Amino acid sequence: MNRTMSAVPSTPRKSAKKPAEDPSGMICMDTPNSSLVFLVDKDGFLYHRYFGKMLDTPARIRDFVFEDERRYATFEMPSVFGGYYGGDPAVAVTHADGNMSSDFRYVRHERVRVDDNIIETRIRLKDSAYDFHITICCRAYQAEDMFACRMLFENGEGVPVVLTRFASFELNLTQSPTWWLSHFYGDWSTEMKLEEERLGHGLRIIDSKKGVRTSQHSNASFMLSMGGPAAEETGEVVGGVLAWSGNYRLCFELDGRNILHVNAGINPFASAYHLDSGEQFETPEFIFTHSANGKGAVSRRFHAWARRYALRDGDTPRPVVFNSWEGAYFDFDEKKLLRMMADAAALGVELFVLDDGWFGNKHPRNSTGAGLGDWQVNVRKLPKGLDHLIDRAEAMGMRFGIWVEPEMVNPQSELAETHPDWMLGSPAHERILVRNQLLLDLCNPAVQQFVFEAVDSLLTKHPRISYVKWDCNRHMASFGSAWLAADKQSHLWIAYTRGLYAVYEKLAKRHPNVIFQACGSGGGRVDYGLMPYHHEFWPSDVTDALERVFVQWGTSHFYPAIGMAAHVSAVPNHQTGAVLPLKFRFDVASSGRLGCELQPKDLTESELEFAKRAIANYKRMRDVVATGDLYRLNSPYETDNTSSLMYVLPDKNRAVVFLYLLRYRARFDYPVLRLRGLDPDKKYRLREVNKASPCGCCAGDGKVFNGNFLMNHGVRVEVKRPYDSVVLELACEDV
Repeated sequence: MNRTMSAVPSTPRKSAKKPAEDPSGMICMDTPNSSLVFLVDKDGFLYHRYFGKMLDTPARIRDFVFEDERRYATFEMPSVFGGYYGGDPAVAVTHADGNMSSDFRYVRHERVRVDDNIIETRIRLKDSAYDFHITICCRAYQAEDMFACRMLFENGEGVPVVLTRFASFELNLTQSPTWWLSHFYGDWSTEMKLEEERLGHGLRIIDSKKGVRTSQHSNASFMLSMGGPAAEETGEVVGGVLAWSGNYRLCFELDGRNILHVNAGINPFASAYHLDSGEQFETPEFIFTHSANGKGAVSRRFHAWARRYALRDGDTPRPVVFNSWEGAYFDFDEKKLLRMMADAAALGVELFVLDDGWFGNKHPRNSTGAGLGDWQVNVRKLPKGLDHLIDRAEAMGMRFGIWVEPEMVNPQSELAETHPDWMLGSPAHERILVRNQLLLDLCNPAVQQFVFEAVDSLLTKHPRISYVKWDCNRHMASFGSAWLAADKQSHLWIAYTRGLYAVYEKLAKRHPNVIFQACGSGGGRVDYGLMPYHHEFWPSDVTDALERVFVQWGTSHFYPAIGMAAHVSAVPNHQTGAVLPLKFRFDVASSGRLGCELQPKDLTESELEFAKRAIANYKRMRDVVATGDLYRLNSPYETDNTSSLMYVLPDKNRAVVFLYLLRYRARFDYPVLRLRGLDPDKKYRLREVNKASPCGCCAGDGKVFNGNFLMNHGVRVEVKRPYDSVVLELACEDV
């Protein structure tokens, strides 16, 4: 029977009997260093009471529960619209009778050991007046000291309801009177710039409403430090990311009692979700950790977790890639490509990627204006087809990869002519072109199947293609889906992202050995939602090494180096007129997944020899960069003129150190690198690699030092000219 508004209680909410199965009222989830604690009160309300350093006696939290807390609902979990909580709510539900308030009570909880590393806790809640349930699902990862939580909404009412807020999780933090927020912003070619601010009272929101490539202008990640700006290796820091590739919302609200409320989830803007009777709605995961040892520990935990649980094949080092884009753009033919391939192979490159411009016949892809959607090989540019290029690449000792942008369509294409109803946009308004293209409607299962088949047929017809660069060069400006019903247009943003995931999942199962790169006009798709379907990501279209120091520094806070594609380009190029030394360019790119975009034919003989050595050195060191623990030594944001970082293998037997000089230093004012993460009792032979001259920059080259000396005294390097750089390789002599 449908409820009416008059049936909704207007009197204070009645107490619910506390379940006998939970006599303590405490629900505590632990990792070796952290505790996440919930409390169930006598009326059945659930509170999130603590997240931070591990508590040996979490039940003592009850000693600090005051009588008026129910009235203010400062710790209610989840915070709901229409309840006691007066801040920005995590959950809001509109029922069929028009009631917009919620009142969730504890039903039960269970704890399951998923495996030797994961313990999952599921907390079941029910609205006191409706057959509507929320299940809070939290996984505690023991080895990585991480938590991943999500919420499951279930409509058992017999009639539809509308979700207008549906956060994945929320934290209520009390340990500090002041909080500092670090987050990451940018635009094309300047992604992941670090910004830090003290949170004042009230609301601070970081979000995206772009629909796709949502991480380019602000990333769905943050760090919170207690009592002052975040330090690398000291102080308490909370770090979190949302594993979602569509619109997101991170909300930070410091209330009048100095309690910081944090909720993260899909952005509810223009996204009211109609949940039919019997239907479930599962949120993406919010992944977070607490560190008592600064933001460096937060990063290392995220990297370890991502390599194990998020990024595809996260423990397998990636090949050195050569991408054709900056060396050819759209202007190429078979002869030009074969010359590039031969030059790349001579450098020691392991995989050649043919970028944009290889497809379209009726509407050839000779610019951004035509061809997207027509995924047939351009016979004029490549008369012998892709297999001929693949044969030649393999004969040169390289694998072959290709660029696609299958979510997009140019109006000037056979696809647009055949299926005009497949493009997103309002029928009442002219569609907005961005980069001369429109988005396909991935809400539509037929479009999902087309996108899947476009890539699947390419990989099936050419099974030796071993790498796909999947690009996405516009946001969702024209809003409207011909597939969705009129009363469910607000599902578009969510349905699009889910449709994209469905395509990726099918391709991953069908082609498990193909490497996929996530690209979105550069860094528009650097997010944890896409990681399970990709082996790497493109942090930025900018390949200028100086700008890349900052892009990669910010990216490293949450994203592991094994997935961070970093390419050496020509200088000057289309992005910058700065002339940077080839050594500097290689040294910056070698701190991620090394690749090249420059034309080897434009290098001098000495530059070619240096490039060969640098690539050979990287191949020897890449397992350290790919799977080592990251230590950021000197921030380009905090020091006058240097940036330095290092990677250390978990067994502490090998390490690689990078230093970049960004501006001029006075003579003899040489930087000292105090290393981190080494075993103080082990002896390490220090070797400088990628030297610009036989003598190099480090007087300790070839000598042996113990870890204690390297971490306390440090290493002095002789750099003083702008864009000098140093790479040091350390190997344990005790092994």
